[in-house]
Amino acid sequence: MRSSLRLFFILCTAILGVTANAADVKIHKAIEFAKPDNFPLTLDIYVPQTGKKSYPVLVIYHGGGWLLNNNSIMHDLANKIARDGDMVVANMNYRLLADQNNTVAINQIIEDVFGGLLWVKDHIAEYRGDPTRVAITGDSAGGHLTTMILTRGRQLESDGFAGPSLGFKPSYLPAGKTAEQVAQEDGLKVQAAVVSYGAFDLYKTAQGDFETPKNMFWKFANAEARGMFGNKITTKNNADYYKAVSPIYWVPVSSEYKLPPQFVHVGSLDKTTPPEAAQAYVDLLTAGKQPVEYKVYPGKNHAYLDNGCNWANSCFDKDAVEPVNDIIAFLRKTLKD
Repeated sequence: MRSSLRLFFILCTAILGVTANAADVKIHKAIEFAKPDNFPLTLDIYVPQTGKKSYPVLVIYHGGGWLLNNNSIMHDLANKIARDGDMVVANMNYRLLADQNNTVAINQIIEDVFGGLLWVKDHIAEYRGDPTRVAITGDSAGGHLTTMILTRGRQLESDGFAGPSLGFKPSYLPAGKTAEQVAQEDGLKVQAAVVSYGAFDLYKTAQGDFETPKNMFWKFANAEARGMFGNKITTKNNADYYKAVSPIYWVPVSSEYKLPPQFVHVGSLDKTTPPEAAQAYVDLLTAGKQPVEYKVYPGKNHAYLDNGCNWANSCFDKDAVEPVNDIIAFLRKTLKD
């Protein structure tokens, strides 16, 4: 009888788009926040059930080389931080390059990410999240998107990437506001960021094999290899396009703009987004007197924050324990009441 009632409860909550687990985290599934070019963009929101009126917020952007995965790959991380960190977690989706018949450009992905954060700030109070205490995080490609918010989140314009300054028009904008108004108000400002084995230089990446069939992610995505902006834009003729989406070229000095505290981390064995790349980003932050903490985890490879075990021989239950504890400690320190 108990098992029948439990099954009935699970079915009912799944139909309603809300789930609860044994650790008292309620999950609101597949909430649509924008629909660019008729493509639904959704997020899942994880809410602790510990009785507080308001919680700090973490927004997560998944990895996958801008070609693979969706936010489900971050479920274990989102659930653990909501439960153990006592935070509301927004686990985001965004378009991938292979979506919409393999026509999505990298700047559109960034616009989805910017829009998702703006939506969270507008609506997270409905889920007991505090919009004045928001942190962002992402791993691998998601780490790139996280640092794009930090370094290019004020380069917004209504013409989007077609404009003269190669700015961005978020896929979601607060009611009655233009992209320029959001930029003027610093609407994408956050209070902390965690950058997990991120990518920082797409100009250099595209000069390698990323836009060719040698990048197996195109095959895994069932898409023909092409340029990040389509085949008419190249690193040789349009370096400015690629640098506009590469955070490494846009790190401000603190006297010009103060970035929030960042925790940057990577595995010592990571060949996909190696420690050298993270170190170069951290060095720029340090030179600019921006607040940053940096950690290299000995013996860890790529993607240790993904669910389960993966192609990099990383397993969440084993390899994510120390990093997640460090992430929670960092967020508690920076988002304290």
